[in-house]
Amino acid sequence: MTSNDHRPVGAAGGRSRRASFAAAISTSLEWYDFFIYATAAALVFNTTFFATENEVVAALNSFATVAVGFIARPIGGVLAGHYGDKVGRKPVLVTAVVLMALATSLIGFVPNTQIVWLAPAILVTLRICQGLAVGAQWGGAVLLATENAPANRRGFYGSFAQLGVPIGVVLGNIAFLSMTGALSSEDFLSWGWRVPFWISLVMLPIAFAIHRFLEETPEFKEIARKQASAPTQKKSPIVEVLRKNPGTVLLAAGANSLGVIFFYTMITGSVQFATTYLGLARSTVLTYILIACVMMIAIVPLAGHLSDLYGRKLIFGLGTIGMTLWAVPMWLMIGMSGAGKVWPFAIAVIGAVIVMSLQTGTQGTWFAELFPPEIRFSGASLGYQISAIIGGFAPMVMVLLVDGNADNAWKVGAGLAVAGVVGYICLEVLSRRFAPNAHTPSTPGRDSELEVTTRA
Repeated sequence: MTSNDHRPVGAAGGRSRRASFAAAISTSLEWYDFFIYATAAALVFNTTFFATENEVVAALNSFATVAVGFIARPIGGVLAGHYGDKVGRKPVLVTAVVLMALATSLIGFVPNTQIVWLAPAILVTLRICQGLAVGAQWGGAVLLATENAPANRRGFYGSFAQLGVPIGVVLGNIAFLSMTGALSSEDFLSWGWRVPFWISLVMLPIAFAIHRFLEETPEFKEIARKQASAPTQKKSPIVEVLRKNPGTVLLAAGANSLGVIFFYTMITGSVQFATTYLGLARSTVLTYILIACVMMIAIVPLAGHLSDLYGRKLIFGLGTIGMTLWAVPMWLMIGMSGAGKVWPFAIAVIGAVIVMSLQTGTQGTWFAELFPPEIRFSGASLGYQISAIIGGFAPMVMVLLVDGNADNAWKVGAGLAVAGVVGYICLEVLSRRFAPNAHTPSTPGRDSELEVTTRA
């Protein structure tokens, strides 16, 4: 534990478990909300709000609104980073959860209207709110989990914040599978798709519980104590990050981009590709994505635990290499799939989550370790959300590469492999120049790499 934490070991352990559980619950619901929009864009919006005679144009327009949320995420990360480093991790997380709940539930009320521009304008506005919320949420959840954790188990506890990614996909797919299974295609396209968005209102009592029962992290309490006694007011945390650590932010974003691109190409791009060009049923595609993400729920904490034993950079790097090598075979198998041959699609997505989980389970803690506590929220959020912008455009790039021809699936894999090479170069440069201790596993009794101040 940190030197300023004088609680008994049992109390500290209970705090770690509560914080990691809250991080997992909040991120699961946030990502559920964020992902169901992408699923609806792949299955619904391209045939309702953005329908045209050209399938490629309809898909591009629909996925463009998905990308808008990713553009908003760094803005949410910057705002949350400023207040998270100034006011606290917990209040920023609570605000993000409330904003996401309201924005997502309102998407379910967007009207089918004869005014061509109205529905898309409302969708874009609410999608921006979703992007701001998830941009703010990620840093708060990760830091609540890692800063409340024992020094030698920060990788494991930090991975619980990352569990929100696969759990959110699983919950979203269950919601859409339930609707598609219970309703006719006409009813699903008319009103059934709205139900998963209305469900997001359950996030409001979760936000209240976090506000009421979860404590602020010991490291932020220490920062607040030092700032209160400081003779002068410190500069904005985001200004400090950009002044002292711009290289760390950009390299972290570059190293993380492959995982984001890989993930959204799989859970969103492959759904659109398989249902549009391969003749696979919506329910079949969503079921296999669901199975893959259930596997991911088990692998992500394992990856976090392995990073405690063998180091963040090693496990993160293995994930990068795995995704790079799997990219082309994955998309060749997806392209081989069809209505009577589903097994290649299943193998492709299951293999994807195995290699991807190594990076996902390590990502949150490693990003937190790159920055000192007083600017950690700002630095980690900015690096992560910049990479998200790139990933947000992945489904659109996939549509352009495929260009209406299923035989072009290999081009998507080749693009992912190129992104993997770039990501690994960024990882090597980052670990050698800006985080010399990031490859070293945590050891009991040491305050771990979270106390390392990077030097640009």
